[in-house]
Amino acid sequence: MADLGDPKAALHHYLRATREDLIWKLDGLSERAARLPRTATGNNLLGLVKHCLNVEAGYFGPTFGREFPAADELVPMSAYDQDPQSDWYARADETMDGLIDLYRRVGAFADETIEQLPLDAPGRVPWWQPGSDVVTLQRIIVHVTCDLARHAGHADIMREQHDSAIGLRRNNTNIPDEYDWPGYVAKLTELADRFA
Repeated sequence: MADLGDPKAALHHYLRATREDLIWKLDGLSERAARLPRTATGNNLLGLVKHCLNVEAGYFGPTFGREFPAADELVPMSAYDQDPQSDWYARADETMDGLIDLYRRVGAFADETIEQLPLDAPGRVPWWQPGSDVVTLQRIIVHVTCDLARHAGHADIMREQHDSAIGLRRNNTNIPDEYDWPGYVAKLTELADRFA
């Protein structure tokens, strides 16, 4: 367990945990189920993972003068000109196992950046507007953790809609055991209907 009294260790701990929580939401899914759009805008579980691995590779790479060793496996910036959603879905030649493996390698790369630099290390986000593009490692860890946490929340809902699998973490669901979920939903529906 990280020394959560140390600010850098605490930030790094929550980033790693959020990354693992996001990947965990793919456990047991078929390729089709992982890719299937689950919202009106096409959000899908595997696309979330692909998006987040590209987020980490960018923010913990070029921002601090580093390049992911297998950059050709990432979505290049030029791809967004043709398809602004290019990192939100897996192409036919990409697999769930392949993207999970890529995310683990990107995660190790991001972890190296965090381990090698102090929290006040300066960086520059190439795709941010001039004047707001100068950052510190601390700001980027917070920024990326917030971004990943938001998408992990999306994954929570999409996975629950798919097969009712719920939970915060693999080893701690943070959900009441043996709860009457249909009864709970009925109770909330009845309450909402009072305002119809």
